[in-house]
Amino acid sequence: MPMSRVPASPAVPRLRSPLLSLCLVLALSACSSEDRATGPEELRELAGSAQAEESRVTAEKYLRAVVHAYDRRTPLTLGLVTVEDVCAGGAAKEWLFSSGDEGHRVSCTMRATAYYGADPEKVGDVLDGVFTAGDRDLSAGVVTDAVPFGHDHYRRALVDYYRGRGPNPTGPDTPEPTQISDPSQTLSWDTVRSSPKTLVVDPGPRTEGDPPVTRRLHEPASTTVADIRERYGMVFELKLSQTEYYRVSRKGAIVRTE
Repeated sequence: MPMSRVPASPAVPRLRSPLLSLCLVLALSACSSEDRATGPEELRELAGSAQAEESRVTAEKYLRAVVHAYDRRTPLTLGLVTVEDVCAGGAAKEWLFSSGDEGHRVSCTMRATAYYGADPEKVGDVLDGVFTAGDRDLSAGVVTDAVPFGHDHYRRALVDYYRGRGPNPTGPDTPEPTQISDPSQTLSWDTVRSSPKTLVVDPGPRTEGDPPVTRRLHEPASTTVADIRERYGMVFELKLSQTEYYRVSRKGAIVRTE
């Protein structure tokens, strides 16, 4: 009697986990040198390169030129300058959730803050002198070390307010105005017509950097904001916006933005 043939079972397809496949792709991609985070030794090498140093010098020269422009062309007297210079490495490339800092191997930024002394009895004259310098710079097309604050309606009213010839330009029952700004600079000062007073804050004691990755300058080293206030009566603070002066992309392209 012939034996009946048992039909073969259908082949069971092998299931592949989409998540497992994705993890494998990401793991292999992470092996690329372009996708890894910048290590400490590479960061120090990039931050100390000749190109980085050239850009660093140019950026600091520009910031100091602006700081000294106020000392030379306005009634303000320079008392203290701080500079913060930081180079940061890029993070490992994020495939699913980008943090925004994976596109470079190194990015170097610098900021400067200057503190000036002035006579608290002549704030109106001081501000008028700053705005006059700004008028001249804007008229002459000065770019590299410009004072960007010229006279406008608000600033004329601000001068009149501090000279006792007009109301608070920000409106009745509002705090004493102590700041003017534009995208590149912010100038602030101690209150002189308010009680209690609001004072410019001291940057604190100098902290050691780790050049070329970080530099922190405090010049003169022993001077404080309180010292300037004691000598002149009040303090003005000029903050220059942070500037990125050097960047190296993941592919090694050098971008100097100073």
